[in-house]
Amino acid sequence: MSLAALTEAPALIQIHAYAAILSFALGPFALLRKKRDIWHKSAGYVWVAAMYCTAISSMFFSETPMIGPFSPIHILSVMTLVGLTYAVRAAILRNAIAHGRAMRALYAQALIIPGVFTFLPGRRMNALFGDGQDMPVFWVAAAVGALVMAGIWFHPALRRAVGLNGWGLKGTGWRKIPLFFGRPSR
Repeated sequence: MSLAALTEAPALIQIHAYAAILSFALGPFALLRKKRDIWHKSAGYVWVAAMYCTAISSMFFSETPMIGPFSPIHILSVMTLVGLTYAVRAAILRNAIAHGRAMRALYAQALIIPGVFTFLPGRRMNALFGDGQDMPVFWVAAAVGALVMAGIWFHPALRRAVGLNGWGLKGTGWRKIPLFFGRPSR
């Protein structure tokens, strides 16, 4: 493990990495707290700020540009910004169901899944925890990501919030799976 992979990176990449690490750490705390208590709200405010910081900072660098200075990961950054705005708007409108679903979707789709891929050999996070070319580092990250995703999916309170009833989906089927987009209703 070498911190040099992160500490010697450009400042923008360090800001991006530290904001993502903070988001990863605060996510479960905010998701699993009793809703609307002071700790849930405080963690949520910091989490949203860290996620905005992560998404915005990712717009200004690309290690694998494909279309000009942009790569497909920039689409995820835009979706994250839209999803965060939607989730915050849902909270302001007191639509707890839409807010909760959007936040869980963001944690999984904008943080866990892309976070696992930052541990691929040749990437900076792989160099942080290995020599930079270690496939086992990626597999450990994938296992941790899968465990976190399973925790979100199978936690009793979160299962109800996502609309799971037993092993099937109740109501309108696939529409109950949390997605980034949708219209918050009052």
